[in-house]
Amino acid sequence: MLQHFNLGGFLIHSYGLIVALAILLGLGVAYSLANQDKEYQNHLMDVVIFGLFGAIIGARIWQVFFYDWGYYSENLLQTVMIWKGGLSIQGGIVGAVIVGVLYSRIKRINFWRLADIAAPGLIFGQAIGRIACFLNGDAFGSPTGSDFGIVYPPGTYAYEVFGNQPLWPAEIWEGQINIVIFAVILILSRWKSVPQGTVFLAYVSLYSLNRFVLEFFRGDGSKYLLDLTSGQWTSIFVIAISLVVGFIILFRSRKALSGEKE
Repeated sequence: MLQHFNLGGFLIHSYGLIVALAILLGLGVAYSLANQDKEYQNHLMDVVIFGLFGAIIGARIWQVFFYDWGYYSENLLQTVMIWKGGLSIQGGIVGAVIVGVLYSRIKRINFWRLADIAAPGLIFGQAIGRIACFLNGDAFGSPTGSDFGIVYPPGTYAYEVFGNQPLWPAEIWEGQINIVIFAVILILSRWKSVPQGTVFLAYVSLYSLNRFVLEFFRGDGSKYLLDLTSGQWTSIFVIAISLVVGFIILFRSRKALSGEKE
């Protein structure tokens, strides 16, 4: 795995480089989709900047309290050492959404419209970001029990846990499926008849379903209630909330349409 390399005497970490690329490409996708809505396009850069802070905080909170509390409860000083790794994508999404809601209220813009514009860029960025996980040797799979799989080199966390056993390519599969989700919600975003918020809710629901299934192949998660991981429980709650909110949006949309016809 290419975890770092030298460029002109500077040490470049692959993880940080790929994450930066994912953010830029995701922003580019969102910016392009907002071409027909200049008001929201002008807000995107600010939303990304503030959203990154919220995403980092949310990602760290999720990692510490929902994924590795057993470790961090005995090493409290390390809870703020984000430079040593330990960020949850699911927590990052929650943190970014909270910031997006607050930003929308302060600026008095429609959160759902903003979220729908951002959704394709978010899932595309997540797909690219999984390349960083692969190069870094984290978010790895469990042993396949056969010759098929990825063998991580010494120096990676995956190797520390499983040695030279072939592991399921969980992070690669997740990135590939995220590209499929990107295509689905991109098509959905072109439909004029769907209520605002539908694209964003489809994004979080499909991603959560993807994550729930692939957690069965992961080798870095702890099991909890009903032998499910924190990632799976988070996915269940996100899907449930998305369905409830989606039905409310659909009901209000149909009610508004029936009122206009009357």
